[in-house]
Amino acid sequence: MTYTILDFLQLIGSLGLFIYGMKIMSDALQKLAGEKLRSLLRSVTSTTFSGVLSGFLTTALVQSSSATTVMVVSFVNAGILTLSESMGVVMGANIGTTITAWMIAIVGFKFESTTIALILTGLVFPLLFSRKAAFQNIASFIIGFAVLFLGLSLLQHTIPNIENNTQILDYFDPFINSGFLSTLFFIAAGIILTIILQSSSASMAFTMVILAQGWITFPLAAAMVLGENIGTTVTANIASSIANVHSKRAARFHFFFNFLGVIWMALLLMPFIKGLDFVLSETFSASYSLFDSNPESRQNATIALALFHTAFNVINTVFLFPLIPLFDRLLIRIQPTKDASDEEFRLQYISSGVMSTPELSLEEAQKELQNFGKVLDKMGYSFSALLFDNPKNKKNIIDKLKKREEITDDLELEIVNYLTKVSEFDLSFASSKIVRNMLSIANDMERVADIYYQMTRNYERMQKHNIKLPEDAMQELREFLDLVYSALKKVRKNLNLPFNEVDINEAQELEDQINKMHKDLKRNHYNRLEKNIYSPRAGVIYLDYLNRAEKIADHLINVDEAMAGVK
Repeated sequence: MTYTILDFLQLIGSLGLFIYGMKIMSDALQKLAGEKLRSLLRSVTSTTFSGVLSGFLTTALVQSSSATTVMVVSFVNAGILTLSESMGVVMGANIGTTITAWMIAIVGFKFESTTIALILTGLVFPLLFSRKAAFQNIASFIIGFAVLFLGLSLLQHTIPNIENNTQILDYFDPFINSGFLSTLFFIAAGIILTIILQSSSASMAFTMVILAQGWITFPLAAAMVLGENIGTTVTANIASSIANVHSKRAARFHFFFNFLGVIWMALLLMPFIKGLDFVLSETFSASYSLFDSNPESRQNATIALALFHTAFNVINTVFLFPLIPLFDRLLIRIQPTKDASDEEFRLQYISSGVMSTPELSLEEAQKELQNFGKVLDKMGYSFSALLFDNPKNKKNIIDKLKKREEITDDLELEIVNYLTKVSEFDLSFASSKIVRNMLSIANDMERVADIYYQMTRNYERMQKHNIKLPEDAMQELREFLDLVYSALKKVRKNLNLPFNEVDINEAQELEDQINKMHKDLKRNHYNRLEKNIYSPRAGVIYLDYLNRAEKIADHLINVDEAMAGVK
């Protein structure tokens, strides 16, 4: 046999076409069901079992366990999921990724994939030009499906059939007929292949093809599948390398969970396959054996390999599910918190390795906006304490306000950079609108922080020049700032709701009260000036407080409107 560089490039191209088709499918599905997927993961708060179900459904839709687990790592980092909840999602993701194997085995090897791919593309191609985004996404999904199977068909043709190239087995004989060492070798081969391709589904497709072509036996193909289960954990661990301690623990769990499963299955591989062979022969009256090497058995063995993949992941989940509390304690000991910064949920960590699921990444950005709101809440509370309570630790409070203003500058920059990266992907119309609204929200919230800082500078000038405001003016100011603080509390509440589900009426009523009170207090201010109750300098300070506080309220109502989708 002569195998040239052109043959090899065709093989790589076939794999590339398969992976590209999967990416098109995944992107289209995310745009079709993006908000539902976000709601699905948002609801993972009750039990770990619901996490398993959510992980299964999400992975079955996005067609990538790596994408799901990277997303889980970033959601743990953002505080959306706890470690225990993430463990359930990871278990479900392992089961969900087996759907692709079934799809490949049933459609890819039982039908003429090229013909099906061309027919499907021809049927839905006109929908790409539809004005309705839903039709465009459906067409993209089906075309991605077609491209995937076109890649699979080409892959079957670029890998030579073993019947015509029996001399190849002479080279591989030491690796194939070495008992348990062969199992370990092919587990390692599955790990390496998945790391290189960055797709366990593509690795699975490759394994099925070489099994069908007779390059390896079923037990060795099963060993490769086990290795692929370990290889798929690498992506999430890379994504967590610069994240906080919580996401590192979630990524480590993914590795430990799959690694422990591979250990027990590798030790029981031959008895398990014999049992699977018996079940198939008894249940479906199969006339072939998984240990046969004839062409008919090899073709049917691809479905058995999908069954093995599913059975392994389901049984592994059933066995290890009760041990989640033990894993929780173990991971905390293995990956302890080193300092306070480890516990912080910051966008700068989330921004790496999450972009494979842009539709779902919006959930993280919203969580960071919620954290932004917490910082503003602290600034509002601290400033009121500084102005009205005459605390002993004034300098400490002022320093904290300055520090938090600097933090909000960084937060806005990080959020904008993150959303800019998300917007570079082909998002659905609804998600694109959410991105624009989030950018607006980040800007308004940063302006609120700036104004609180400017008011702090005003307070410092009061202290420096020993300026005192009359008691009635201070009481009015307290009531006005309390009303503005209520608007801030309302914003924080709205930021926890899904976009476009915010009731703008309550926020608008608060804004109307603030505007009315602002006018009344300005009238009182001018009356005091006319009566010389306080000096012009004191009056300027008072009026500056009023105007800046009213400006905060304007930015807050902007946030409410953006959340409600009316801005």
